[in-house]
Amino acid sequence: MTAVASTGAAAFLGRYEGLRTRLPGARVAWVEALRNGAAEAFRAQGFPTRRMEAWRYTDLASVAGAVFGEPLTGVEDATEIPAAAGPRAVFIDGRFRPDLSTLDALPYAADSLARVLPTLDGRIGTIARPAEQPMAALNTMLFEDGLVVDVPAGVAGGVLELLSLATDSERAPAYHPRHLVRLGAGASLTLLETAAGPQAARYLHNPVFEIEIAEGARLAHGRLQQEGREGVFLSTVYARVGAGGAYDNFTLNAGARLARNEIHVALTGPKAEAHMNGVQLVGDGQHADTTTTLDHAAPDCSSRQTYKTVLAGRSRGVFQGKIHVHQVAQKTDGYQMNQALLLSPEAEIDSKPQLEIYADDVKCSHGATVGELDADHLFFLRSRGIPEAQAKAILVEAFLTEAVEAVAEEPIRAALTRGVAGWWQRQGVAGGIEEA
Repeated sequence: MTAVASTGAAAFLGRYEGLRTRLPGARVAWVEALRNGAAEAFRAQGFPTRRMEAWRYTDLASVAGAVFGEPLTGVEDATEIPAAAGPRAVFIDGRFRPDLSTLDALPYAADSLARVLPTLDGRIGTIARPAEQPMAALNTMLFEDGLVVDVPAGVAGGVLELLSLATDSERAPAYHPRHLVRLGAGASLTLLETAAGPQAARYLHNPVFEIEIAEGARLAHGRLQQEGREGVFLSTVYARVGAGGAYDNFTLNAGARLARNEIHVALTGPKAEAHMNGVQLVGDGQHADTTTTLDHAAPDCSSRQTYKTVLAGRSRGVFQGKIHVHQVAQKTDGYQMNQALLLSPEAEIDSKPQLEIYADDVKCSHGATVGELDADHLFFLRSRGIPEAQAKAILVEAFLTEAVEAVAEEPIRAALTRGVAGWWQRQGVAGGIEEA
């Protein structure tokens, strides 16, 4: 009789039972308690369904019904990796590769989570909420590795690249890296994160970030999601920003069959700032979801969110953005905008900007626009002899340029520019925003 591979929550819970004595930190009491608590939360919740308001527009039934294997230990890297221009941490199928990384001579600590896990009591699970978010619970239950970064007070950390690559494996691996970033008072860092994989490979990449930004510190976080077209990317970022600190996040969502970029930011001290911006480029057969929650939990804080989505073929995009202003958060200044451009009559966008305000001295606004390419603009370009595909590319570039040019950090802006150009090439269309 042929055994039937289990799927859904039962498969991952079964994997945890089989691996719990071999996972990193298995003999450390606080790690074991953390994992067991997450396992119980995941057992109670299971995979998110569309009955949950936060997942109303994104269906994980295809993920829950798939069979995923474990990443192969010691798998040889068959992916071509460009030379590093500076410090870089490389992960293959969720596992740190010191032989491909360049973390020497940094003015701060950066290491593999699996190596330093016993020293991280109180660092993991302090911001993430596995009891409330099923994918965070799944990550907490099964994480094996990740990047741990600690920038001391007053240190300018420069640029650090985090490269996560999937391999082309028949096992359809699922991996759940846990990344921890902490900046001391007055410190700064630019983190350039890239997630990529072979176009035909099947896999699940489920990372969780826990980011702590102390008083007066600044983190610029650029994210390039360029997973393979058969991959699934479900990311959750938690950031806590202290007084006078700043978190700048810009995400390019351009890969994966199904992608969800979920960000939770809490402004916990006066005059803290958050800028959360991004571009979703969604091709035929793809589903891309950006979901954000921004908690104004202190007075005199400001936030800006601008997300743009371009959809081609039979595709679906989602934007859910919530600004929550607590009663104590007087003099809050919050802005949120979502704009979508439909290149096909079969494309679909679900947009739900939301304000929840309990303070009375605030300045908050939100909005959303959905439209097609302007027929008059397209006619003007065509009448000048520009082919239709190139004319469309020019108009889409104009739509996206505002978002990309708003990125202040040059390394992040340059990487985003290349990522947008690469998406056009994969669509078989001439175009791409030119670098300044």
